[in-house]
Amino acid sequence: MLRKSELKEIAQARIEDGEVLLHSERYDGAIYLCGYAVEIALKGRICETLGWDGYPSTRKEFANYQTFRTHNLDVLLRLSGSEHKVRTEHLAEWSAVAEWDPEIRYKPIGSATKKGAELMIESSKKLLSVL
Repeated sequence: MLRKSELKEIAQARIEDGEVLLHSERYDGAIYLCGYAVEIALKGRICETLGWDGYPSTRKEFANYQTFRTHNLDVLLRLSGSEHKVRTEHLAEWSAVAEWDPEIRYKPIGSATKKGAELMIESSKKLLSVL
């Protein structure tokens, strides 16, 4: 089980990793890690909403919670209890992040742009601050 405090630390670390990659002109990696940062922040928000001490992290812990075993940001946003706030007050940021999918790791190197990575980082940072 990943404790809530660990989830927050990991999410913030992934944003920082994304910024390092941006400065190294590794835009694909920056976007990839920022997507995970938002995913992890949403999982932390789900813990807050449901009063959980942590988020399941093993197959056994997920046994009765298969819906929660996802990388789909839209599903996680809905489960987080923050959907209305995010979609109404932070729609631009959500729109920039919501297209993320872990499968982007298979896109050809150079698919991402500097501008796209900058937008993803700024949008992710804003979303982390409200989640």
